[in-house]
Formats: sequence, structure tokens, C-alpha cells
Amino acid sequence: MTLDAPSLDLAAVVAEQPHPLLFATVSGAHLYGFPSRDSDVDLRGAHLLPTAALVGLGEPDETRSQMWDRDGVEMDLVTHDLRKFVRLMLRRNGYVLEQLLSPLVAHTTEAHRELVALAPATLTAHHAHHYRGFAVTQWRLFEKTGELKPLLYTFRALLTGIHLMRTGEVVAHLPTLAAATAEAPAHLAELVAAKVEAEHGAAGIAQDVVRADVERLHGVLDAAQAATALPDAPGGHAELDDLVVRVRLER
Repeated sequence: MTLDAPSLDLAAVVAEQPHPLLFATVSGAHLYGFPSRDSDVDLRGAHLLPTAALVGLGEPDETRSQMWDRDGVEMDLVTHDLRKFVRLMLRRNGYVLEQLLSPLVAHTTEAHRELVALAPATLTAHHAHHYRGFAVTQWRLFEKTGELKPLLYTFRALLTGIHLMRTGEVVAHLPTLAAATAEAPAHLAELVAAKVEAEHGAAGIAQDVVRADVERLHGVLDAAQAATALPDAPGGHAELDDLVVRVRLER
């Protein structure tokens, strides 16, 4: 993994957390393959709350979010307690699966490796809705701001959804997706290169030019969903439940 701040000690960040992390990975623009020189570092993962926090009368906060500056780099850390993270996996949430399966690993454990092994069973044809919806939201933001970042997010979401429907694999890296997808727009490499210069720079391309590409990829995603071999409902519930209970009781 190569970040814009090579001296950044992610292991130290992991060690400072108040609850033990089962895993932490880098998400966001670094995972998607188009970080800017001034991109922040998005760390995502799962932690383990004390058992006492879950069996009493209180309602613990199962999500922990923190933003801060470290060594001149903006850090954004979001983790969920294991139980909540697994529930999100079973709700056809492509975002948490990208975090779980990210190859940019800052911290791992045996529980992380077990979650990775169980992740394919949770994939469904309905994950296409997640990527379709995310693409629509980002396209609206691009129409409003004209910035390159939401445009790349739009393409990334659509191509991830198409690839998932066709192969059953969660891939979030836009250059890899562009190379693997025949329908990917030819100008993606140029847009990715432009994104390096500024996190919030202008797209430098007319909306009418890319609108046709976006509409076409929506059609490709629809067709890929209709033809996918992925099931309608997630599996692996019993195995994931066993993992949550076992890991909790071991601590």
C-alpha cells in the first residue's frame, strides 16, 4: 500500500483505539485508485465492545467515528462493533464488504480472516441496488458542483456493481474495473490522472459528454443484474452468528 504520507504509522493509530480492533483497512479514494495529493486517509473496520456493554440495560453506541490530523494528514476513522458490522453485511451493504475485502490492510486478526472467508456467501443480486443508488447520489452531486470527485465516484459505483453482478467479486479499484469492463468509458484514465492534482478540482469535461456514459452504464448494470448467478437472499447467517458469539465469548 502506498499513501501520499509514507511516514504515517497506521499501526500506531490502531493501537491507540479504546476498543480492540478486529481489523482496519484503508477505504475511500486510496482504495478506489484515485487519491489526490491532498486526500485524507479513510480507515474503516470493526471493533469489539466489552460484553458487559451489550448485556446490561444500556444501549451502547456500536459505531465509533473520529476525524483528526496526524503528521499533516487528515485521518477519518469509522469502526462498528462486530455485531453491527455483521448485521450490515447481511443487509446487502456493498460499502462494508468493500471495507472488509480491501487489500489495503492496516490491521488484521483471525476474526477478520474468518469474515473475509464468509463474505462471498452474503452477496446477492440485490447488491446492484446499493451501487445503483450510490451512483445516482454522486451523479446529482456532480451535476450540482461540477467537481471531478463525485463523477469518478459515479463511475466507480456503476463499474463495481457491474463487475459484482458478472463475477461475484467485490472490486472497488477504478483502474482495475476500467481494464476489466469492456463498456468502461475510454476517458476514465484521463479523469483519474486529473484527480491526482486536486481533491475538489473541476471535472474539466462537459456534463453532456459524460451523461451518456452514465446512462449507458446504468443500462449495463440493469442487464448484468438480470443475468447474474448471485442469489436473491444472503447466506451464511448461521456461520456469522457463530463467529460473533464465539469471538465475543473469547474476550
